Amino acid sequence: MRIASVGHAVFAATMVALGILGLTRGSFAPIWDAVPKDLPAREALAYLCALVSLMCGIGLFWQRTAAAAARALFVYLSLWLLAFKVRFIVTGPLVEGSYQSCGETAVLVAGAWVLYAWFAAEGDGRRVGFAVGAGGVRLATVLYGLALIAFGLSHFVYLNLTAPLVPAWLPGHAFWAYFSGAAYIAAGVAMILNVCARLAAALSVLEMGMLTVLVWIPILAAGSKDPSQWSETILSWALTAAGWVVADSYRGKPWLGRVRSA
Repeated sequence: MRIASVGHAVFAATMVALGILGLTRGSFAPIWDAVPKDLPAREALAYLCALVSLMCGIGLFWQRTAAAAARALFVYLSLWLLAFKVRFIVTGPLVEGSYQSCGETAVLVAGAWVLYAWFAAEGDGRRVGFAVGAGGVRLATVLYGLALIAFGLSHFVYLNLTAPLVPAWLPGHAFWAYFSGAAYIAAGVAMILNVCARLAAALSVLEMGMLTVLVWIPILAAGSKDPSQWSETILSWALTAAGWVVADSYRGKPWLGRVRSA
């Protein structure tokens, strides 16, 4: 087996689980959203997405297939971002939700990109040198940082949606919604500027993980049958897993100060 980090293992296992979920349900797993209802061969596309998740997830566990699996997942997620998410920004550039939606897929792209940059073969370096190695990892972290900024802005723009999600036992729901939004934005800026980036990445994963554990899991544990809440829970965990991979890319780097690329 070829496990580069804990985040790598968690991300791979998450992709396998999402693939199984998609195949058993015969529909899109939560990470594959925004597909028009009238798209031709929509059901076939749902099964293709499930197979990509499953096969790439399995492939990421094995040394002989890790590079190919990471490459395939990175390319597929990137195409998905361009085909189904960027259109929201084009048609609604002043709608913050467009950037939030793109940011979700961008985080997954960033996680897959880091793995691709790690495992890329010599041929990849000759063909697409900018996308692999330390340079590729750096571009992936910038993309991740942009996604975090989009997440943070949504907490401010959609306060009426984010504040009610704060656990009832915490006072000052609006404060926590603003605080978590500001934390996302600060982390995103830090990663783009490459200053305290390791700390920012780790804290962003912690924030996404806490959202999963403190908000979505209790909602499901209370007996929710709302499909959207189940989807949000699964998506929240998938984003946490992808972010974990990005955070792992800073191993050996200083927690504070400017991070120097290798």
